[in-house]
Amino acid sequence: MASWLVAGCGTTTKDETSGWSTDKLYSEAKEEAANGNYERAGKLFERLEGRAAGTLLAQQAEIEHAYVLYKTGEKAQALQTLERFLKLHPTSPAADYALYLQGLVNFNDNLGILGSIAKQDLSERDQQASRDAFQSFKQLVDQYPQSRYAEDAQVRMNYITNSLAQYEVHVARYYYRRGAYVAAANRAQQAVQEFQQSPSSEEALFIMMRSYEKLGLVQLHDDAQRVLRQNFPTSPYLTAEGLRSKERSWWQFW
Repeated sequence: MASWLVAGCGTTTKDETSGWSTDKLYSEAKEEAANGNYERAGKLFERLEGRAAGTLLAQQAEIEHAYVLYKTGEKAQALQTLERFLKLHPTSPAADYALYLQGLVNFNDNLGILGSIAKQDLSERDQQASRDAFQSFKQLVDQYPQSRYAEDAQVRMNYITNSLAQYEVHVARYYYRRGAYVAAANRAQQAVQEFQQSPSSEEALFIMMRSYEKLGLVQLHDDAQRVLRQNFPTSPYLTAEGLRSKERSWWQFW
């Protein structure tokens, strides 16, 4: 039994970083991350967080670890790490980057209709991550307008706004095509109210106008048409030919 215990102890994995300084540990972790070795980089950053606890270097390691988790697809863990960081270090010099990275984790380049549209009910597609990303970017822009990340965050906010508006219009169109005119009008109205500056509000107003017409709500139809004409005086939705063209494209699309 004693010889077995000795043999077992001999197989214990040795921590090769035990004699490293925190600076060396950080540089090695950075190099591993730069080379795409994210799993090893993550382990090194974790060790650095423990050894440099209470220092700015430990904060940096925590942020870098969150980035590594993001790159390896560990979205939930990355968000948890960033949320904890922002809660514990709200005045950290890296708080702006933490917000930016939080936005990036939730950001999706294929938002709404800008990506391929899956064969599923559009009303079931979750846009919460997009909204969460927007809030992180907005907080960054509002609190740190001079941040090096603020300009890109603003660009992404605009992209998200337009994508969410397009998503709402797609859902409204989906309902309209299936004869659910009340749902179509409500969803289109939501798009207009939330995303007034988006180009998609033009079509949203048109869907409201047509839905109210189908429902026999003359006053609401006229109001929607008036707003459409005021904001988009050259809209093709206001001409008979343009209307026919647009409605044909709807059926071809779906």
